[in-house]
This record gives sequence, C-alpha cells and structure tokens, in this order.
Amino acid sequence: MAGLSSVRPFVHFNAKHDAEILHKAMKGIGTDEDAILMVLSARSNDQRQQIKAAYKKAYGKDLVSALKSELGGLFENLIVALMTPPVLYDATLLHKAVKGAGTDDQVLIEILASRTGDQIKDISKVYKKEFGGKLEKDISSDTGGSYGRLLVILLQVESGPPGKIMIMRVCALPLQDLYAAGEGKFGTDEEKFITILGNRSSEHLQKVFDAYKKISGSDIEDSIKGEITGNLEDLLLAVVKCVRNVPGFFAESLYKSMRRAGTDDDTLMRIMVTRSEVDMLDIRANFKKMYGQSLYTTIQEDTAGDYQKALLYLCGGKD
Repeated sequence: MAGLSSVRPFVHFNAKHDAEILHKAMKGIGTDEDAILMVLSARSNDQRQQIKAAYKKAYGKDLVSALKSELGGLFENLIVALMTPPVLYDATLLHKAVKGAGTDDQVLIEILASRTGDQIKDISKVYKKEFGGKLEKDISSDTGGSYGRLLVILLQVESGPPGKIMIMRVCALPLQDLYAAGEGKFGTDEEKFITILGNRSSEHLQKVFDAYKKISGSDIEDSIKGEITGNLEDLLLAVVKCVRNVPGFFAESLYKSMRRAGTDDDTLMRIMVTRSEVDMLDIRANFKKMYGQSLYTTIQEDTAGDYQKALLYLCGGKD
C-alpha cells in the first residue's frame, strides 16, 4: 500500500519562475527566508532539481552553493537536505554514519530497516558512484558481530517492500526455531533470530510474529528486549517495527527526537525530509494515535524560527 505524502508535485509548476523568486530572495542586502522556504518546501524533490537547473541556466551559479552562502544554522541544513535527491541523501547519510568519527548506528539502523529492496539497491549504486567504495564493505568494516552481519543481510535484499524480501537464501526454519532462539531455551541463539528476520517477506514475518505470540505467550519485541542488548537489539526491534508498520516506526522516532532533554535535530530533520514525499500523513496519524497529540504542535513547541516554519510545511497541517 502506498503511503500518503505531505509534499506532492506543485500543480502550476514553472521552474524558471521559481528560480527567479529564489534569485530575488537572495539578491542585495538581507535574505528573504520566507520566500525561499515557501518555494522549496512546497515543491517535490524532482521539481527542486528542475529549479536548480533553471537557476544555473539563468544565473550561471549553483543554487545550492548560493543558498548555503545566504543561510545559516539548522535552516540551512534543512534546505540543503531538501535540495538533495532522495537516494543521494540516503547514501550521504550512510557514508557519514560509517566514515565520520565513530559509527552513527541510529542512522544505519533507520535506513536499512525501513527502506524497500529497490531503494537499497539504488542507494548502494549511488554510494559507489559518489564515494568510490562499496557500501557493504564499508558497513561491515565499521561494525561487528551479529549486528554487523544483520546489517549486511539487509543490504542484500531483492526488490520489494521493507521487511527484507526473501534475501539470498530462503531459509525454511520452522517457527519453533524462532521460539527456541528467543526465550525457549537458556542463552539466545542470535544467529537464528538474524536468519529468520533477515530472510523473509513482510507478509510471512507478520504471520511468524502472530504464531510466535501463540507459542510463547509474548510479543517478539518483548523477547528481543529480554534476550538481546545493544545495537543488535535496536536493529532487530527496528526490523520488527518496520515489518509491522513503517509509519509507526517513524512516529516513535520523531517522538523520541523531541520529547527528551534537548531536541535531536538531526533525526527530526532526516525523517521530515525523507518521509515528506512518502508517508508523512500516515506518520502524523500514527503519532496522534500513539501519543495523543499532533506532530504539528509537537514540532511547534520544540523548534523555532525559519527552521520551524519549514518543518511545519513538510508536516503538512495539524491533526
């Protein structure tokens, strides 16, 4: 089922006209931030790329460089993210996650657990083209153990929805194995959890989870929490949550990014940018259902300035 997006292609789109508005907004003393955010947050990514081309043609300058020189802080980061093609944005996030100081496991987990098989394939291609290395190799050299192995399995997906469609080998492990791998016996067989969660379609896994509950009396999430710790626990939980409900997974991540001491702007921005053209309206509905408050109001309370205005545009309205 396709998700409901908050940002859709602008109907009366004219790339040349938009490029002109942006040029005027940045010309002379001072910058008209409102004009910039009104144009860019109300266009699809594909349309933003056309504006970029029209701007270059009309003014001989790179639009992103021009925006960077005029803007600053979180608002600049958000606008640059909106100007980046989605697959390149994901590839860049993954590159930073493995090549920066330390490993940003949250980014690795979020992207690899939630993207479709086709998206992962495209990301791997763009990653190689942009950064010269193989994504799989970079991830495995930066992570280790069962956690690293599951990340690599998630990279080897065939096409299809999230939930890791029938990758590599289809393992025929019976349900009892999953129970035995969890609470059924002393000590957790992480490898079995990984093989089953890494190698099945979403529909199949949904049935496995239901049957698991019948046998063990508890949800698979509770078993994972009780038996496994650290990054592997976070990754397995993310895979399970994305199999069950991708918008629900993102609603929870957004809530956590704002409802703790200090806002995690990296996460907030990343999700608002990457999901605005995918399933933002579904995320909003899940957020309201899960937390009894609207995502719009939560963003309003937690952010400020032009950055806030742009995020609210991407949110697409109150609930």
